[in-house]
Amino acid sequence: MKNYIIPIFIPHYGCPHTCVFCSQSKITGMQTDVTGEYIENTIKRHLEGITKKYYIEVAFYGGSFTALDLKLQYELLAPAYAYVMRGEVDALRLSTRPDCIDDAVLTQLKSLGVKTIELGAQSFDDEVLRRAERGHTGEAIEHAAKKIREYGFSLGLQLMPGLPGDTWRTLMYSLVKTIEIKPEFVRIYPTLVLAGTALGKMYEQAGYEPLSLSAAVSCAAIMKLLLERKAIQVIRTGLQSSETLDDGKTILAGPYHPAFGEMVDSYLYYLMVASVLEQMNGTKGREIILHHHTKDTSRLRGNKNSNKSLWMEKFELKDVQFVADEAKPGSLTIFDGSLSYRTNLSMLELF
Repeated sequence: MKNYIIPIFIPHYGCPHTCVFCSQSKITGMQTDVTGEYIENTIKRHLEGITKKYYIEVAFYGGSFTALDLKLQYELLAPAYAYVMRGEVDALRLSTRPDCIDDAVLTQLKSLGVKTIELGAQSFDDEVLRRAERGHTGEAIEHAAKKIREYGFSLGLQLMPGLPGDTWRTLMYSLVKTIEIKPEFVRIYPTLVLAGTALGKMYEQAGYEPLSLSAAVSCAAIMKLLLERKAIQVIRTGLQSSETLDDGKTILAGPYHPAFGEMVDSYLYYLMVASVLEQMNGTKGREIILHHHTKDTSRLRGNKNSNKSLWMEKFELKDVQFVADEAKPGSLTIFDGSLSYRTNLSMLELF
């Protein structure tokens, strides 16, 4: 059964810190207070528009939900939990900070229908966390994840490559720690420079250089590949497009693109084909045919056939043709006129 998410945005609610990168109201596009009545009306409006059978979750995004007073947490969750009790909603989920998790919080969340908790980890490296002014250490993330698991919640982690001080070494360290914790899912949000943030001031004073779009795409692609090989689902790469993010004023710099997730998947397909072509005994002047599943067509070709152009240029190919007849999504058969080569992401070697 497909999921249907009813989003409730609570920008900066409860958050004890203002991280250098953070402007939650800009990210969510909401700056109003959230009340029980607002939550009630939002859920009702969504349910009235649902015509198919879904697994329905109410999701509290933004802010640091569990940093709120326990009474206020209850007041915000209660309207949503009433729908759970009536069987109209299946579960609740929320996101929060790693240093705002304890037994009292988890006990109440469990009693009010919360099934999934996402932790804004961002990085596991203490120096990167310090420079981002997160207010906690990597150890706090591990401790919170362990407690969440002990109470039987589904666990998600959010990672943010490209923070001040982040390097390939610190990024790999965060990946290793994430794999050790083994959350059910991960979101990857490359760092953006937003107007009105401390990071924005750093950028304007030449004190911070964000990842380029191409670097962020390749970074997120490698992270996604390595995580999913360990059965950790990556459910999003890059922030979801919105009117606020696309207004030309909110984002000062950084690797934002409304189709960032598609670009990440497309880059992985580029690597799949390139790895096979590199093993061929000469490719100059050859024509190759890529047999693929119809669902993979756009990601395989790349934006405006960019993958095709790169393969032809790098390997001096005469032509690349695409045939949508592969039976299994994610698998490719590469035919060069005499030999066939089968590949998929599990066969891709990065190092």
